[in-house]
Amino acid sequence: MKIFGTICIALISVLMGAVLELNRNTLLGWAMFLYALGILGYLCVRHIFTAHAWQRALLIIGYVCVCALIVIASWPPLKQVKAYDTRQPERTEVVSTDKGDVRGVVLSGGKAELFAGIPYAAPPVGELRWKKPQEPDHWEGIRECDTFAPMSMQARNLPAFDSLAQIIGYHDYQIRFDDQYREAVSEDSLYLNVWRPAGNHEKLPVIVYIHGGSLQTGQPWYADYSGRGFAEKGVICVNMGYRLGVFGFLSNEQLAAEDPDHTTGNYGLLDQIKALEWVRDNIAAFGGDPDNVTLAGESAGSVCVDALCVSDLAKGLFRRAILESSTVSSVNPPHSYRLYDEALASGNDLMNRYGASTIEELRALPAEKIVDEQNTQHHITIDGYVLKDTPYNLRKAGVHNEEAILHGYNAEESGPFILFSHANLKNYEEKVRRSFGEYADEVLKLYPASTDEEADEAWARIYGAVFFNYSHYCLNRLENENGVPAYEYLFSKTNGRLGCWHSGELVYAFGNIPDRSKLYDDTDRSLSSVMNDAWIAFAQNGTPGQSTGWRMSANSDELMEFGEHTGMIKEPDLALYEILDRMQGWEN
Repeated sequence: MKIFGTICIALISVLMGAVLELNRNTLLGWAMFLYALGILGYLCVRHIFTAHAWQRALLIIGYVCVCALIVIASWPPLKQVKAYDTRQPERTEVVSTDKGDVRGVVLSGGKAELFAGIPYAAPPVGELRWKKPQEPDHWEGIRECDTFAPMSMQARNLPAFDSLAQIIGYHDYQIRFDDQYREAVSEDSLYLNVWRPAGNHEKLPVIVYIHGGSLQTGQPWYADYSGRGFAEKGVICVNMGYRLGVFGFLSNEQLAAEDPDHTTGNYGLLDQIKALEWVRDNIAAFGGDPDNVTLAGESAGSVCVDALCVSDLAKGLFRRAILESSTVSSVNPPHSYRLYDEALASGNDLMNRYGASTIEELRALPAEKIVDEQNTQHHITIDGYVLKDTPYNLRKAGVHNEEAILHGYNAEESGPFILFSHANLKNYEEKVRRSFGEYADEVLKLYPASTDEEADEAWARIYGAVFFNYSHYCLNRLENENGVPAYEYLFSKTNGRLGCWHSGELVYAFGNIPDRSKLYDDTDRSLSSVMNDAWIAFAQNGTPGQSTGWRMSANSDELMEFGEHTGMIKEPDLALYEILDRMQGWEN
C-alpha cells in the first residue's frame, strides 16, 4: 500500500506538470506546484511509513485538490500579441492615413516593417452588431501600431487542446520557459496589418490576404501566413480581421428590413470589402500601388476571394486573385455556402433557441453567450446584394472582377477532416454509397480497395477531391469560358510538419519556412523559394514567371505540381470529376 501511494503521487505529479505545460499556465503556477510538491515530499518522508491507509488516501486526495486549485489560479491570462520580435524594436517613420498618423516597427534583420492593428472600420459592437462596417473615427497624435488587434470573436479551445494539436497534427510544439498567455478575442476586431519592405518605395505590388478557418475561427497574425516573406522581396502584404461565425454570417428578415439595401448574412464579406477600400485609399502612403492589388486567401479565405471575384461591390478593388484550397464555383458547393432561404431559416432557428422575438433582444445578448453558434452560422449567403446569384451562375453569365487567377489544392486536403473517421474494408463501400448514390459503383470501380490501408487511402483521395479539388477544376473551366488566364497547381510536398495536408502549402508560398526548424530540410526551402517567387511574379504582372514552366490551365486539363517533382502534370482525378459533373448537372 505504501508503494502504491508513492506511485500515485508520482503519477499525479507528472500529470500536473504536463497540464501546466500544455495549458500554458503562468510561472506562478509552476512556483506554487513546486512549493506544494516540496511540502508533500516532506510529509511523505516524515509520516508516510507510519501513517494509516486512510491518512495516505486523504493526503493523495488533498494533493489532487491543491493541484486543481493551482491550475485554476494560474490560468494563462488574455493578452494581445506583440507585432515585434525583439525586446526594444526600432520604430518606423510615421505614415499618414486618411484617419490619422501611424507608426510601426522594424522587424529583426531590418528588411521589413510591420504596422499592426490599424482600424479600417468602426468597432461592430452594440447597435453596429450585424450592420455594414462603418467608418472608423479619426485620431489625434501618432498611433503606435506595434500590437496585433484581438482575434475576431470565436469560441476558444482549452489551451491544452491547442497544444495537443501542435504535438499531434503540426509536430511543432515547443516548450517555453516564460510566462505565456491566451490570445485575446473581441467583437472589436476590424483592424488590418501592413507588412512592407524597409526603405522608401513607390508603386509596389500589393497582396491582400484573407485568412481561413471555416468562417468561424482564425486570426491574421498566424506565423505561416505572415507577410514578412513577401515584404522582404518587395511586395506589400495586408491582412485583416473580419467578423466570423454568428457575428459575420447571421441572416435574419429583421436585419434585412432595417438595412437600406435589404441585405443580411454577409457581414464578414462586407468587412473584407471595407478593408479593400482602405487599401485603395491608403496603401500609396505605405509605398504600394492601389492599381496593382492581388486578393488572396486560403480555405474559407479562398471561398471569400471567389465570392468577391463575382461581387459588384468589389469591382475595381483588385486586379488578380489567388485561391488556395477552396472555391464555391461548382454548381452545388459542398461547404461554406447557402442559398438565401436556407440562411433565413437557420437565422430564425437561432432566434428561437434564445427566445428572442426581435433583433434588438439578440443584439443585447453578451457576445460570449451566442459565440458557440459559430457552428450553425458560417456560410456565405446568396443575398442579392453582395452576391446577386451563385458564383457558378454569375461566372456562367460572364461576371468576373479578376483579370488573372492563380489557384490550386493540396494532395492530402482531407487529412485533418477525416483524422478520426478513417475508412476500412468494412465501411469503405458504405461511405461511398452514402455519398454517391446511383453513381457509387462507378466510383468504387475507379478506386478499388482490397485492404484496410487501400480503403483508407481511397476514401481520403475521394473526400479531398469532392470537398476541395473538384471546385478548382470547375473554376478552371469557367475562367476559360470567360477568357481569364488561370494557373492551377497541386501541392504534394511532404515534410515533418503538416506535409501536404490542408493549409500545408502556406508556409511555402509565403516564404516563411523557419531557418532552424528540423521539420523542414533543404528541399523544402528550395521549393519554398520557387513557390514564393511564383506568387510574387503573379502579384507583379499576372503570370507566375517563366522559370517554372507553369503554363495556363484554363484551357487544358494540366496543372503545375509542386512537390518532390515540379512540373506540369495531368489532373489526377478527371474520371471522378466527370462523375461529379453528372451528379451536379454541370452545363458544358
